[in-house]
Amino acid sequence: MTIKDIAERCGVSVSTVSRVLNGHPDVSEAVRRKVLQVVQEVHYVPNNSARDLVRPQTNAIGLVVRGIGNPFFSKVIRSIEKETEKFGFTLIFHQISSGEDELSAGAGLVQSKKLRGLILLGGQFDYTEEQIAVLRVPFVCCSYTNSFGGLKEEVYSSVSINDEKEAYRAVMQLIGQGHRKIALVLDSKRDHSISELRYYGYRKALEESGIPYDEGLVAETGRFDMEDAYHAVRRLIEKRNDFTALFVIADSMAVASMKALADTGRRVPEDCSVIAIDGIQMSAYTVPTLTTLVQPAEEMGECAVRILLDMVENNAKNRHCEMKTTLRAGGTVASI
Repeated sequence: MTIKDIAERCGVSVSTVSRVLNGHPDVSEAVRRKVLQVVQEVHYVPNNSARDLVRPQTNAIGLVVRGIGNPFFSKVIRSIEKETEKFGFTLIFHQISSGEDELSAGAGLVQSKKLRGLILLGGQFDYTEEQIAVLRVPFVCCSYTNSFGGLKEEVYSSVSINDEKEAYRAVMQLIGQGHRKIALVLDSKRDHSISELRYYGYRKALEESGIPYDEGLVAETGRFDMEDAYHAVRRLIEKRNDFTALFVIADSMAVASMKALADTGRRVPEDCSVIAIDGIQMSAYTVPTLTTLVQPAEEMGECAVRILLDMVENNAKNRHCEMKTTLRAGGTVASI
């Protein structure tokens, strides 16, 4: 269905339909209603390509956030907003659920808002070159990188921690305190995402320390969700009560895990130590305070904006920034 077809169905000129679609006031209310009714009936989507050729380029960049309930993203978003404003750019914000496609969402935003660049906060770890070709503007993957894909480093930019290394570091903190029965709470061992990478770090720490891997100590939740983490730990405790420590891949899931331990009569850290990765605000107010590896959220946002604007304004090449966490000792890890 084209704009010409719409005009013929309504018995008006193409220019009249165009004026209705673009919100011009010089159209009678009766004609406007008639055109909009037909547009709705046939699910017409305007083709903006010709108009986009003459529309002046904006000074806007887009931010697509994948994962509506991820508490870690709040600090990153504030940092991106602040840094974008600092350099005189407008930020167009778009949020999608964890099950949606951030590349399609980003491509739509680029076309509709005439964006000069894009930041993807949260996304898949296995893009192909064909998939990223839809964006058509410089972009930065923020909080993740293409760990499971075949992209060459020169075709995209990223800002992230090394999830496998940081998980290894977290588990080694527990091992250094004498723990050998260390349980793991994660989304999935095979999600081609953060869970899988942090699972590898867990396995590596055990292997290098001479601790046999025990499948029965791995609790998969199926989602990055506090309620699911709570029930996964409850199930783990029902099956196994011999672990002395928990490595939980995210702070929010660790908070739920601590609740599960308390509800089953296990004290933290006297009966079970807990360590996680993220450093979200909520985890600073648990009792005791959660021991965690804090991601540099503000710095990640700043770095993503600077990499993107350097490409947009100076035609710079793609870059990758690997950041490190900082241990917040807290009070949930004790030696045995």
